[in-house]
Amino acid sequence: MPQIPNLRWWIAGLLAVATALNYLDRQSFPVVVKVIQNDIPITDRQYSVLQAAFLLAYGLMYAGGGRIVDRLGTRLGFTIIILWWSVATFLHGLASSVLGLGIFRFLLGLGEGGAFPGSAKAVSEWFPTSERAVAFGMFNTGSSVGAVVAPPLIALLIVTFGNWRWVFFATGLFGILWAVFWWKVYAVPSRHPWITPREWSFLRGSILPSEPPPPYREFFRYSPVWGLMAAKFLTDSAWFFLIFWLPRYLADARGLNIRQIGYYAWIPYAFAGMGSLCGGALSSWLVRRGFSLNFARKLPLGISAALMPISLWIASAPLAFAIVFFSVALFGHQFWSTIVQTLAADFFSPKSVGSVAGLMGAVGSFGAMLFNLLAGVLLGYFHYYASIFLIVGFLHPVSFLILLWSARNIQRLDTAPTSIA
Repeated sequence: MPQIPNLRWWIAGLLAVATALNYLDRQSFPVVVKVIQNDIPITDRQYSVLQAAFLLAYGLMYAGGGRIVDRLGTRLGFTIIILWWSVATFLHGLASSVLGLGIFRFLLGLGEGGAFPGSAKAVSEWFPTSERAVAFGMFNTGSSVGAVVAPPLIALLIVTFGNWRWVFFATGLFGILWAVFWWKVYAVPSRHPWITPREWSFLRGSILPSEPPPPYREFFRYSPVWGLMAAKFLTDSAWFFLIFWLPRYLADARGLNIRQIGYYAWIPYAFAGMGSLCGGALSSWLVRRGFSLNFARKLPLGISAALMPISLWIASAPLAFAIVFFSVALFGHQFWSTIVQTLAADFFSPKSVGSVAGLMGAVGSFGAMLFNLLAGVLLGYFHYYASIFLIVGFLHPVSFLILLWSARNIQRLDTAPTSIA
C-alpha cells in the first residue's frame, strides 16, 4: 500500500470537507427560504420555529452523537452520521408544507449534531497537544467554507434548474458520496495502511490508545466542564443567530433578492473561515514559543471576545459597513470557537473527548434554540433587529469571564487528582 507523509494533515483536510458539507446542508434552507416562500408561506415566527426544530434535534444528537462515536469508533460512527444528515437534506426537496419542512429540519439536526463530536474524536486520535488547535482550526474552517459556498452555489442552482427543490437534491447527494469515501479512507493511526513509520513513531508517543468512555456523570465533577457548557450556551446563541438569520436579514431589512444575497452573503462566512485558522494558528504558535497551554488558549479567547461587540452597529450601518461588521463578528466567533472546541481535547483524553464535546455542543444548541425562538418573537412584534444584535454583542465577553473563573488552569482532568473538581 502507498504511504503518505504527514497523513494526519490529510485527515484534518478530510474533516474540513465533511464540515463544509455539514454547513452547506444546514445553510441551504436559510439562503433559499425567500424562494421557498413562493410555494410555502413562512413567517418570521414560523422561521424561528423551523430553526429551533433543527437546533433541538442538533442538541440532542450532539450529546448522543458524541457517545455514538465513542462507542462505535470514529470510522463507523461518523459514516452513519454523514449518511443520516445527507438523506435528511435530500428529503427537504420533497416538502410541501411548513410541517414537512419542520420534520425534515428536525431529522437534519439529528444527523448534523454528531459531526463536531466526531471530528473532535478524530483530531484526538491523530494529533498531539502541540498541533491540536491548528487541526481544530482546519476542520472548523470547513464550516465557513460550506457557508461561503452556499449563497452563490444555491443562487446558481436555482437559476440553472428554476426550482428550489434541486438545491436539496444536489447537496444531499454530495454528502452521500462523501460518506462512502470516508468509510473507505479513514482508520486510526495504529491501523491505517497509509501511515509512514516515521509518523507512526511520532504519534505513538503522544496519542493515547482508545478506551471505553466513562459515564456522563463523571464529567460533572469538574468545574471547567460547567464553564465550557455555560460558554457554549451563550456563544452558540450568537453564532447560530448570525448564520441562520443573515440571509433573511439581507432580504427583509436590506431588500436584497436571491442573486444579491448570493453576491454579498458569502463575505462574512469567508471571514469566519479566517477566524478559525487564525485562532488555532495563534494558539499553537504560542505553545511552540514556550508559553503555557493556559496562556496560549486564553489569549485568543480574550481577543475574540473583544471583537464581538462590533455587532451592535450592524443594524444602523449602511449596507457595505453592515457586511463588514457581520464579517468581523463571524471572524471573532470562529476565532473563539476553535479554541473552545480544542479545550475538550486539552482537558480530557481521547476516550472522553467525543462525550465531552457532545455535552458542550448539546448545551450550546439548546441555548441557540431558545435564542432563535426569542428572535422570532421580537421580530414578529417589533420587526427590528437592533435589540437582537445588542444582545449578541455581549454574549462572548460574558462567556470569557465565566471561563476565566471556572477553568483557571488548563490541564488534563481525567488523569489528574479529583481535588481539581
